Amino acid sequence: MEVILLERIEKLGQMGDVVSVKPGFARNYLLPEKKALRATKENRASFESQKTQLEAANLERRSEAEAVGKKLDTKTFVIVRQASDNNQLYGSVTVRNISQVITEAGFTIDSKQVQMGNPIKTIGMHPIRVQLHPEVSVTVTVNVARSDEEAKMQAEAATSAKSDNISQETDPMQNDSIPGENNETQDN
Repeated sequence: MEVILLERIEKLGQMGDVVSVKPGFARNYLLPEKKALRATKENRASFESQKTQLEAANLERRSEAEAVGKKLDTKTFVIVRQASDNNQLYGSVTVRNISQVITEAGFTIDSKQVQMGNPIKTIGMHPIRVQLHPEVSVTVTVNVARSDEEAKMQAEAATSAKSDNISQETDPMQNDSIPGENNETQDN
């Protein structure tokens, strides 16, 4: 089935592109979400007449998303959960939990905008991608811990690990070992 895209769709095309997609994808997602129109003669003509209005509205939404993205990018959000001694959560942290925490911090996002492959099931710092607009995405860090104190310790450990990595990158001779050589002694 051929459709005309009304906005940029990742891995599919830009606004105004006529693309061929499977009928179920068009019928169940693109058409109900108003992300595309069927590629008929009438729809092509109406799209061409509305193209400048659609581009202007898209540009406005994109600029708003970029403004929110600048404030939201690289922020860290703390989620306190119960966990076992081996750092496995009793339950998991899902997209809905992350969107609630971000919304409580004063940003308006929907759970559909939070993109992660699998739910978080361990304690630690986890980078999460937030898609604010089809052309704007930011990465936030979710700090999952047993308590606020543990969250602070994890955040400090992460920042010190970052600074250690930066110092090793700037001074390659800091490490006494020669790359490519095995400096371990072997017992025969």
